[in-house]
Amino acid sequence: MTSPVLLETQFPNLYARGKVRDTYDLGDRLLMVATDRISAFDVVLPNGIPDKGAVLTQLSAFWFEQTASVVPNHLIRLADGTPADNVPFELPPEFIGRSMIVRKARREDIECVVRGYLSGSGWAEYQESRSVCGIRLPAGLRESDELPEPIFSPATKAESGHDINISYEQVTDLVGPKAASVLRLRSLAIYKYAAQYARERGIIIADTKFEFGWIEVDGQDELIVIDEMMTPDSSRFWPADSYRPGGTQPSFDKQPVRDWLTATGWDKKPPAPKLPPEVVASTSERYREAYRRLTGRELTRPGGG
Repeated sequence: MTSPVLLETQFPNLYARGKVRDTYDLGDRLLMVATDRISAFDVVLPNGIPDKGAVLTQLSAFWFEQTASVVPNHLIRLADGTPADNVPFELPPEFIGRSMIVRKARREDIECVVRGYLSGSGWAEYQESRSVCGIRLPAGLRESDELPEPIFSPATKAESGHDINISYEQVTDLVGPKAASVLRLRSLAIYKYAAQYARERGIIIADTKFEFGWIEVDGQDELIVIDEMMTPDSSRFWPADSYRPGGTQPSFDKQPVRDWLTATGWDKKPPAPKLPPEVVASTSERYREAYRRLTGRELTRPGGG
């Protein structure tokens, strides 16, 4: 059983609308609502994925709570529709389970990518230069091989189109040496903690990306984790029991969507074709299975479904 799909939200004081999340201004806080929208090849598709928004929100909240002692983050609470939310409008039942209240922060426009395995754009770059984001890697690595150590491989955060991999030196030029060091050390610390936790539960976190923002703590500026954390949208999750380096891996993400779109011959420009029911169902189950494995919980479905 799945929940009805939510593609649009309409509350007062819209702060930002992304490919998936709609964010509303609550003064010094934000209400972040993860819809069931899905994008592929940087295009939002016409139909959504049931339960996707709930998985993104509840899995992010799980990781925020798990890693709060490692690196601070922006989570205040999962919105539950009670007066404790302190939201100036009624939150309908279909928003419970997909919405969280967070501290407002000044975002750094750097995608803080950590790679423990060689895949995706990192694999493509390695084939050309035997390096990733300026980091030299050993010769002879195969696609999906585990790296000797996790690496910090940042990218510029693009408002549209693909993010562009950059070197650590370029990050330093953009944000300064102190902030660059904090971004790298905190990203690596979270990844190492989470990768070990996930591996014990049968999932390899091949790579992931974090976003950080500035808040003031006791009169000092501090970088904290914002947005989402280690979801199927921001990470590559591989089942450990089927891991075979030397090619692409099965994954708990939207790969069925990408595969189907590629097979149609779509030119990757808007508008995108509508996904067939079997692809929607397969993708929804992958998201839910990732949540179950990592948290050991069943998903709280919006609207009580």
